Order: sequence, then C-alpha cells, then structure tokens
Amino acid sequence: MNGGKRPVRTYLVVIDDSAEARVALRFAARRAAKTSGNVEVLAIVEPQDFVQWGGVQAAIEEEQRLRIEGIVSSAVGEIFDEAGIKPEIVLRQGDAVKIVRDHIMTRDDIAALVLGAAAGGSPGPLVAHFSGKDSGNLPCPVMIIPGSLSEDRLEQLS
Repeated sequence: MNGGKRPVRTYLVVIDDSAEARVALRFAARRAAKTSGNVEVLAIVEPQDFVQWGGVQAAIEEEQRLRIEGIVSSAVGEIFDEAGIKPEIVLRQGDAVKIVRDHIMTRDDIAALVLGAAAGGSPGPLVAHFSGKDSGNLPCPVMIIPGSLSEDRLEQLS
C-alpha cells in the first residue's frame, strides 16, 4: 500500500521524430505537472531486418535511446525541471500497435494514452487504431492531441 496516497497518474506518450509527437509530449508534461503525475515515454524501434552480431543490435538500441532522450529533453526539459518530473523512457522493438496495447494492459497506473495527430493528412497509424478499433477496449482514455496546437493553446488545454 502507499499509505493512503492516491497512485501517481502516468501519462503514456508514444514518441517518434514527428512534430505532432513533440506536441503530445508537451501536453502530457504539462498535464503531469498540474496533476502531480508522471510521464512515461514509449519509443518503438522498427526491428532490424538482419543483425549478425548482438553487439551491433545493442549499439543500435543505445543510439535510439540517446536520440529519444534528446527529443524528450529538447521538447519538454524545462517543464520537467520546473515540476520535478523525471520521465521514464521505455524502448521497445516490434509492431507498434501490439506493443502499445500490451504495455497499457499490464499497467494500472496509466491515466491516459497520449498520442499526437498529424496537422494534415492521415492522423497516423496509432491514432487511427486506438481511436477506432481498440478505443472501447482500453483500460484508460486516449487523448489525441492535434499537432497544430500553438504553445498558448496547449497551455490553456492542459
């Protein structure tokens, strides 16, 4: 037990190199700061077709982790610093939909899945999947953050 305290809310953000993922991350960071929550960043690496040596695979994964840490730090480092939030970065390899679903289903502290939707065109495969087929089967809400939100509007909404 946690001594009568409410469990910490964790906002799960799936991150990649896209602008909309950064907007979703900034939204989640602000929500976490305002609700005494935490942020978990899930980065999904496409499996390598062929890696002959395990050391090469480990180097690829470490490079990916450093890149994601850089994205997180540049996108929301100041928000985390001000709120005292230390985000957890989880790196997984494989099918993104399956990884996200499985990750959420094994956790009871996830308050919301936070996804960024592209400002134009297709919203992206995760948004399409989790706002459609799987939306009623998740144990938490899905927050879809428009990639076109300005900083001021993001602050107002979070």
